[in-house]
Amino acid sequence: MSMRSHTCGQVTDSLIGQEITLAGWVNRRRDHGGVIFIDLRDHQGFVQVVCDPDRADMFALAEEVRNEFCIQIKGLVRARPAGTENLDLISGKVEVLCHALTILNASVTPPFQLDDDNLSETTRLTHRVLDLRRPQMQKNLRLRYQVAMETRRYLDAAGFIDIETPMLTKSTPEGARDYLVPSRVHDGQFFALPQSPQLFKQLLMVAGFDRYYQITKCFRDEDLRADRQPEFTQIDCETAFLNEIEIRDLFENMIRHIFKKTMQLDLPNPFPVMPYSEAMARFGSDKPDLRVAMEFTELTDLMKDVDFKVFSGPANQDGGRVVALCVPGGAEISRSEIDEYTQFVAIYGAKGLAWIKVNSVAEGRNGLQSPIVKNLHDAAIAGILQRTGAKDGDIIFFGADKTKIVNDAIGGLRLHIAHSAWGKSHGLMQEGWKPLWVVDFPMFDYDEADARWVACHHPFTSPKDDHLQYLETDPGKCLAKAYDMVLNGSEIGGGSVRIHQESVQSQVFRALKIGPDEAAAKFGFLLDALRYGAPPHGGIAFGLDRIITMMTGADSIRDVIAFPKTQRAQCLLTQAPSSVDERQLRELHIRLRNTTPAA
Repeated sequence: MSMRSHTCGQVTDSLIGQEITLAGWVNRRRDHGGVIFIDLRDHQGFVQVVCDPDRADMFALAEEVRNEFCIQIKGLVRARPAGTENLDLISGKVEVLCHALTILNASVTPPFQLDDDNLSETTRLTHRVLDLRRPQMQKNLRLRYQVAMETRRYLDAAGFIDIETPMLTKSTPEGARDYLVPSRVHDGQFFALPQSPQLFKQLLMVAGFDRYYQITKCFRDEDLRADRQPEFTQIDCETAFLNEIEIRDLFENMIRHIFKKTMQLDLPNPFPVMPYSEAMARFGSDKPDLRVAMEFTELTDLMKDVDFKVFSGPANQDGGRVVALCVPGGAEISRSEIDEYTQFVAIYGAKGLAWIKVNSVAEGRNGLQSPIVKNLHDAAIAGILQRTGAKDGDIIFFGADKTKIVNDAIGGLRLHIAHSAWGKSHGLMQEGWKPLWVVDFPMFDYDEADARWVACHHPFTSPKDDHLQYLETDPGKCLAKAYDMVLNGSEIGGGSVRIHQESVQSQVFRALKIGPDEAAAKFGFLLDALRYGAPPHGGIAFGLDRIITMMTGADSIRDVIAFPKTQRAQCLLTQAPSSVDERQLRELHIRLRNTTPAA
């Protein structure tokens, strides 16, 4: 006989008058003057169970029951008394009169009440098994499963096949630190855990599989934030014989399909497309949040001849930039709040935060309130007001420094203000979902410290066809066939058309100052494969954890991963990482150095 006839989520008023069997956990037990109420919980919901004392054996067990006991009950479904319905629950119109109760397993007193919303993350991660019983965590992981299933359905219909790639592979430079795995068999040699399946999926294209995907783990040994983990999950895809636009269309449709099927949301069709240069000019970010209407106003040319050196210095400097950010209604922002914003932009290296409150546009200079107005000539003031379109009651913030500092600081301030309680109350943050493709990324960034060009995405990204000439002469001008999908200010996916010709790949390596010997040592297997008629190919990888985090509105990707690591890359549940015994180290030919300084 089955241990249950129904789940808690199936108990509705359609079952009134029927005897059913349920199994689950005691969420709460309440003793109301001789009648015991048990809120029974399983993976689908809650049911109120009523235990009357007229069944003595059953009632004696009900008196023993405590929170998180695992129990089975048999009873009669009946309507709740008028006025006691709970319409927040599927089962809220009914209750189950308990006829028989079995304690399947008792529980020690839990370290916290599962419906406590004020738990510390340390407590939750240490007792993750109990934390996962909470309805919100169950909901998060079920949505994750549904998204994965809809992804598979879409890709299967589009002709993709799921092919596994190795977890033990070769250490290659892909932008982050590798997790290394020592080899017991090969003394002094190491495998690396993959930062992505990038090289293998390119090899699969050369091998003629045409369309590949995986929902797979990737590993990066890097400093963590709320949206990063040392191990994370990618929806990793690659396809042959499609160009950049065709690849974007294919995966834009996939994301629309996933949101429609799992959240009943219709994302825009088509997604807007913005070049990288425009995104940086307007928002200071390559992943702009289009829910925020505020944009940068370029002032560099206007500030070259002002007496105010804070502005004119960067305006006349190679790589300098001066911008304005006009905040509607911001003149009411207090000096203490401005001081807080000044401290905020300092995080990004900004030396200060200049501002002008616009009390009356019609009065020109006399209608402005700011300590910097006296340092700006009339033409500059007129230009600022005209370009920003400032209105009475606005405030204008300024960024003036090296371009990167200005972009990071004022771009960060734009989001900081919009996400604040004040910004939301003043309508600076729109509701809804704002997707975007950012395209035409630079191929290379210049690393001042190493005095060399480095790949912006990875060294296998193809340059634009008409930019091949710049690989040898001016790498900084070279744009890539690269594309990122951005949603509400987060990059949820990124990819590129790959280099499929060995000659072009070698040119890129030369631009990166990766010599033939180094290239052969690190990527020889890929370069060799490209010589055998490699097809044009490209792909994309989506961050599954990040997508689910956004869908659920969670604060951290740790809330959508069953067993995550902390920001210090530790698992509090299993106490990993941990030390190993000397015998294991000897088998791996490893000796630990004592790094504790001598007394």
